[in-house]
Amino acid sequence: MYRKELADHLTSKRFLIILILIYATSIASLYGAISGLSEAIESDSNFIFLKLYTSSGNSIPSFMSFIALLGPFVGLTLGFDAINSERSGGTLNRLVAQPIYRDSIIIGKFLAGTTVIAIMIFTMGILIGTVGVLTTGLAPEMEEVLRILVFLIFTVVYIAFWLALSILFSVVCRHSATSALAVIALWIFFTIFMSLVANIIANIVYPIDNDYNAIYNAYDNYTLELNLNRISPYYLYSEAVSTIMNPSVRSINVVTMSQLQGAISGYLSFGQSVLLVWPHLTGLIALMLVAFTGAYIGFMRQEVRSN
Repeated sequence: MYRKELADHLTSKRFLIILILIYATSIASLYGAISGLSEAIESDSNFIFLKLYTSSGNSIPSFMSFIALLGPFVGLTLGFDAINSERSGGTLNRLVAQPIYRDSIIIGKFLAGTTVIAIMIFTMGILIGTVGVLTTGLAPEMEEVLRILVFLIFTVVYIAFWLALSILFSVVCRHSATSALAVIALWIFFTIFMSLVANIIANIVYPIDNDYNAIYNAYDNYTLELNLNRISPYYLYSEAVSTIMNPSVRSINVVTMSQLQGAISGYLSFGQSVLLVWPHLTGLIALMLVAFTGAYIGFMRQEVRSN
């Protein structure tokens, strides 16, 4: 099943369209990064190679921003009709009738989709690095290579979560259009509206509408808003990769003035940055497993009737 689904993905027109879209945005982001590289170096001349992935220029977002925004689109496109299209086309009955375990069907679909995502993300990351080396002549240091590798791993897990979520809706919804709309609605909510909702809730629980409340509630207000935002996979991923790809980020939580006293400015080592974002990776993996477990249980409990 895994080999069949992988071959179906790699030979489909849908995959070709997604590949062209993602590669086009990657090349555009690389062009913007190279055009704005001189300004980025003027502000900070360290870890120059990482700036190919994090810098933007000429009103073109960075590669990291593109992936955070468009990555879910890849996952939901690969999985929104994984099960219901088989059911409506009558091929699910034939698959179940074959001498294979029923759980192999949904596991094969998820693993094949995750493999396609991994191939796409790592080839894009290598392509940007290769073109960056050939264009600028910059040679990455080992720490920069390790940071880029962790960034790509985070990206694969992030998109795989959306793949698992789209497969879940494909199991629950009978029609492909319904499952696609449901996943797109969640994508838009977590990407755009979650921060607004978190801000509204934080201001209700800890109001800062006057000077008195601002003094006593500012810390609690910010902490609550930050924790609510971290419910969103988009925010969780963006915060993690920003920390990994920017060694100057030394903390991801609230830093008080007393904590800043005596602190020496500098960059975090690769190991310290990984320790900061390790909970984020654990959270993304947990969300992915929860979504896939829901899809797995739902599929195993469904009755497949022959037409």
